[in-house]
Amino acid sequence: MAHGDFMEDESTGWRSQLRRAFAPALAILLVMALGALLYGAGSASRDHARALTEQQKSYEVIALARTFQATTARAEVTLARYVISMDPDTGRLFQDQWRTAASQIKSLIYATRESGWQHDNVRQLQQAFIVRGKTLSQIGLRTTYDQKMGALAQFHQAGKSEDLQRITSLLDSVIQAENKRLAERSLAVSIAGDRSAWVSRTYRLLGLTLLVSVLCAIWLANAAYTGRRNARRLAEAETDRADRLEAAVSARTIELSEAYELLKKETAERAAVEENLRQMQKMDAIGQLTGGIAHDFNNMLAVVVGGLELAKRKLRLKPEEASRHLANAMEGAHRAAALTRRLLAFARSEPLLPNALDPDALLGDMEELIDRTIGDQIVVTFRHHAQGWRIFVDQQQMENAILNLCVNARDAMDGRGKLTIETTQTRLSENEIGECPAGDYVTLTVKDDGCGMSPEILARVFEPFFTTKPVGKGTGLGLSQIFGFVRQSEGEIRIESQEGKGTTVQIHLPRRIVAETELHSIVPDVEREPTLHPPTRILVVEDDPRVLSQTMAALSELGHLPLACDHPDKAVKLLAANRDIGLILTDVLMPDMTGPELIRSLPGTYTHLPVLFVTGYAGDTAESADFAGYEVLRKPYTLAALSVALSNALNGSRHPGTAAAAE
Repeated sequence: MAHGDFMEDESTGWRSQLRRAFAPALAILLVMALGALLYGAGSASRDHARALTEQQKSYEVIALARTFQATTARAEVTLARYVISMDPDTGRLFQDQWRTAASQIKSLIYATRESGWQHDNVRQLQQAFIVRGKTLSQIGLRTTYDQKMGALAQFHQAGKSEDLQRITSLLDSVIQAENKRLAERSLAVSIAGDRSAWVSRTYRLLGLTLLVSVLCAIWLANAAYTGRRNARRLAEAETDRADRLEAAVSARTIELSEAYELLKKETAERAAVEENLRQMQKMDAIGQLTGGIAHDFNNMLAVVVGGLELAKRKLRLKPEEASRHLANAMEGAHRAAALTRRLLAFARSEPLLPNALDPDALLGDMEELIDRTIGDQIVVTFRHHAQGWRIFVDQQQMENAILNLCVNARDAMDGRGKLTIETTQTRLSENEIGECPAGDYVTLTVKDDGCGMSPEILARVFEPFFTTKPVGKGTGLGLSQIFGFVRQSEGEIRIESQEGKGTTVQIHLPRRIVAETELHSIVPDVEREPTLHPPTRILVVEDDPRVLSQTMAALSELGHLPLACDHPDKAVKLLAANRDIGLILTDVLMPDMTGPELIRSLPGTYTHLPVLFVTGYAGDTAESADFAGYEVLRKPYTLAALSVALSNALNGSRHPGTAAAAE
């Protein structure tokens, strides 16, 4: 019994100790659980607040990007109105709007200072905005100095430039990246809210547990009550913040919608302005052409008409004198054709015929012509320092450019002074002169000690039809044609001048390094002797009866057998009725159907016939698919040029079938 009582007392003591230890252990567990829940609640609250803050930042960045886009669009529309109206108030409004856009992009940079994923986009956007600002500032500056046509042309080009597309693309990238980040932040807000709700539910369970806990009931109940009260206040505060944020987002959305509608309206207005600009350019060009070219053409036509009339009177009694008058008339016709070619070259519609030239040799050949042109009262000094460097240019256009510069210098010196023409070797770095790439250049310098030019006149010397000479002394096309020729030859022209101290013109042309064999192989077609061919039956398609008659006579003079066709619709019937036709000579621009369209419409049985296109204006035929593989002869032409073109066409050197047969 004693041993049993001892065992029972020991068992009872162990259970009593276990019960005494259970209460502190339970209390410790409850305290630990409470601590974990308090930490989770604080963490969930911080995450929720952080997610809401980041979400608000995303909305602010998107709003700033949209506002910047609208401001720049309004500024460009204002610039367009300023270029058209040249109103100073409109120009100042454009500057204010562009400065506003600059401050907005700075705000965008500040708003994204902690957003690493936006740094590259915003930095590139700022650079593109700076480049765009320089372009628009140049347009505004041109407008300020009354260079309206230059400003209009530059504004039209700026509307298609890559920097504008780049700004739009970068803005879209910023907004898309922020929208993506906004979606992630919205998800984080939702997750943080779920965590807060879970913590709240856990608190309620813990409150029930604390109520039934004997040892910590009062303390746990008070702690649970305090925790629930704090959580409720936090939830209410977060709900209030969310409501305010939602209201702010709604207000900003309304503002963005209004800005978008305004942007669409301004875009439509800009399109209308651009259409008006194009129409103004057309009308201005027509007015300038009719006023500026009429004088030169009338002079040339006077030489042609007068020479022909005098030759007609002297033909029977004084044939030698009649021949001289005919030669003068032919020279006048050639001058008119040369003026047309210069105009087409200036407009970049007629291709140049470049050749590898030695500039020193070219100047040596022109010395006598220059001396005879500018008169004996001007001392001309030639300095040849190109030393074998060659340039790749059209020889006739180069000679015209040099002669025009000498004539301008003569007029500036009033027929008396010193003129220096010099060639030098020059090595230029990247963009040292205009847009010239780095490399070797031959520099042609024409320097006079004449009256010089003011800065206002110097700024306009390359404008077509701008001249300071009296009426009847010039058309204002000389320097503008030289500018177009130099740019087509991948060079640059620079003019330095001061009033009373003379003018210096420098033309920089890239050096051309060619093999000796290549120098002899570059020979224009007009210098080649035509291959003799037997009399050929030729179908002549020409809608102008006078040109048709002249062409028929020229072909007969060359020994061929022409067949007249005054409308392209009759060509197929004449080909069917005359099986011996060996070549088709057709004009390019005709009513109802062009020359290339006529050739493409012929039945397959006539595709083997060689074709010769004759045109007064066909643009750059070397790059046109309509003339690929065919010989092209430009009006006006001589019998020798016609003979060479016929020889080339009959030889099939440029016929499409030749290449196919060779393969």
